[in-house]
Amino acid sequence: MKALKCRECGREYPLEATHVCEFDFGPLEVAYDYERIKKSLTREAIQSRPKTDVALPRAAADRRGADGGAQVGFTPLIKADRLAKKLGIRELWIKNDAVNYPTLSFKDRVVSVALSRAKELGFTTVACASTGNLANSVAANAASAGLKAYVFIPSDLEHGKIVNSLIYGANVIGIKGQYDDVNRLSAEIAGKFGWAFVNVNMRPYYAEGSKEHGV
Repeated sequence: MKALKCRECGREYPLEATHVCEFDFGPLEVAYDYERIKKSLTREAIQSRPKTDVALPRAAADRRGADGGAQVGFTPLIKADRLAKKLGIRELWIKNDAVNYPTLSFKDRVVSVALSRAKELGFTTVACASTGNLANSVAANAASAGLKAYVFIPSDLEHGKIVNSLIYGANVIGIKGQYDDVNRLSAEIAGKFGWAFVNVNMRPYYAEGSKEHGV
């Protein structure tokens, strides 16, 4: 990583917990030093490593450590012959991300990256606004990493969607209102208390986890 870069105007920011450009409110994305990367990250180097993601935004290591989801990803491809025939194509494979570790959700990919980076930046409390899967993933990965977790949800959300968050020991807080109201409040809390919200101030790193869905 070399900086956080505004998608709209190209301004660069330090690699901190921030997600919006101060000039045009454009989203910030992780910018990589590809010239430096290509000197060591060859096809042969990747093939010689154990199964792990080598191109994710962590400064201290080339992989997600045990504190941030080393076992996430590498989900199987399932051959779907009948659906291929129905669609009129020769061959079709479907990525089964319902077997991600530890909560059987695609959200484990994004959360593991965001929490690994949050820990590098010195955060001890992580959080999110959610309506279910994200809350459970933050709770589980935070428990694994030894971080305190808060999840903010609409107060009328079905209990079954967040029971795992409670099992993993997260502080679950119901907010009267819709998800947008919860999200706005989360942005205010992130700024006031200095917590790492995976889908607010940690969003640039969180988004990088989405990009490796094919792995």
